[in-house]
Amino acid sequence: MATVLTIILNWRSPEMTLRSVEAALVAMRGIPGAITIVDNDSGDGSFEIMQAGVTARGWDHAETPVRVLQSGRNGGFGAGNNVGIRAGLPDGIADGFAGGSRPDYAYVLNSDAFPAPDAIRVLLDHLERTPATGFAGSYIHGEDGTPHHTAFRYPTALNDFERHIRLGVVSRAMKDSMVAMPLPDRVTRVDWLAGASLMMRMDVLDRIGLFDERFFLYYEETDLCLRAARAGFPTDYVPESRVAHIGSVSTGMGKWQRIPGFWLDSRLHYFAKNHGRAYAAAATVLAALGGVIWRARLLVQRKRDRIDPPHYLRDLILHDIRRGFGMSPEPVTDHSRKET
Repeated sequence: MATVLTIILNWRSPEMTLRSVEAALVAMRGIPGAITIVDNDSGDGSFEIMQAGVTARGWDHAETPVRVLQSGRNGGFGAGNNVGIRAGLPDGIADGFAGGSRPDYAYVLNSDAFPAPDAIRVLLDHLERTPATGFAGSYIHGEDGTPHHTAFRYPTALNDFERHIRLGVVSRAMKDSMVAMPLPDRVTRVDWLAGASLMMRMDVLDRIGLFDERFFLYYEETDLCLRAARAGFPTDYVPESRVAHIGSVSTGMGKWQRIPGFWLDSRLHYFAKNHGRAYAAAATVLAALGGVIWRARLLVQRKRDRIDPPHYLRDLILHDIRRGFGMSPEPVTDHSRKET
């Protein structure tokens, strides 16, 4: 039977992470595999709290064993999950990350996400039935049942313009190419899915590589799904797999007072890496043009911008100019870097 390694990345939210593990243990029943918690060098005692919690609950000797690893550095979402994937299953590991056998599937689950009892099984069954599919992800909803938009089209310079101009006539004209697509009500092939609940075929990861660690946060799933699609392995959205998600517990996205440098790095790196420096420059120009038009409308209407963080457009333009519209950032290791 196919094996699944579930990886849950923790950043300074140990109790929430243990709650996620509890839900994942139920969803892993009957599925050979294990659960690995990776602490992304929280530095706040999270690692010790989770180790003690796993031991106290007997999860380290459960039918689906749970272990806690320390990444040793906070390299972001992709780097932390890569630690768990590279470690493999916990069989035969005496020390460190080496020695575990390779699972058939790696399943990444956010630390603030809680799968329904059949959520992991549904994804596994779908991938087993559709060998041409590389990745599969869940229907994500809030704890109150509100759907979260997690199925997307690839970002382009044009839909980045639409996102910044926020003009009805433009949005209507581009409704079939906007990044956020209407949530399908049945299994649907999509460009990419949010990594809150994403199952990946290890054969595909062996071929295309793991997460690009130059993305600290954001765009890493987009890039991975694009690389898989280019290798001939598309991504499917499977709404029968349901996962509750709180959202932004670790990143604090809803409370940003300034757009973080790592978000700007990731956006620019995605465009430059996958489409070239000239395309990345065009995306910045179109974003700036859309943003200026949006702000001009607000000025005429005497309204305030309550959507973007303060200085967002200026930060975006200056950041991309300084980066030369294509200089890939070095891997980031400081999650606290919140301003550009």
